[in-house]
Amino acid sequence: MPRQRATDEAQIRQQIDKIVERLRDRDLEGLKQLYTTNVVSFDVEPPLQHVGVDAKLKNWANVFAVFERVAYEVRDLTLTVGDDVAFGHAFARLSGALRDGTTTSGMWVRATFCFEKIGDTWLIAHDQVSVPLDVRSGKGMVDLQP
Repeated sequence: MPRQRATDEAQIRQQIDKIVERLRDRDLEGLKQLYTTNVVSFDVEPPLQHVGVDAKLKNWANVFAVFERVAYEVRDLTLTVGDDVAFGHAFARLSGALRDGTTTSGMWVRATFCFEKIGDTWLIAHDQVSVPLDVRSGKGMVDLQP
């Protein structure tokens, strides 16, 4: 079974790489192929949860509405892989050129991915993005670096 786990982990890492590529290519249809139809996303944008692949894609469409050119970086991805479910966590940063010509280096967020193996394909069934909170001020801390 260790060989299968290594194969599954490699496939999951490829799925994360596809997110990076498809965001760069502004490919909503391609992104759709990476999520389960009933994905639940706890993203940085309101509301508290986004349910279903269409809601998740709306978040990415919002990014494309603001950014002319998108870059997405995933760092320090750690995975735990079971037979048909897996989870991982990483740091991620969305950056690029805004539609007004301004470039932004973005901010680092904490990202958690939960995968479900459907057939032979690992799909994202849940994701969560967050920033640390300064409890005293109630404000997110968006200037931290991994």
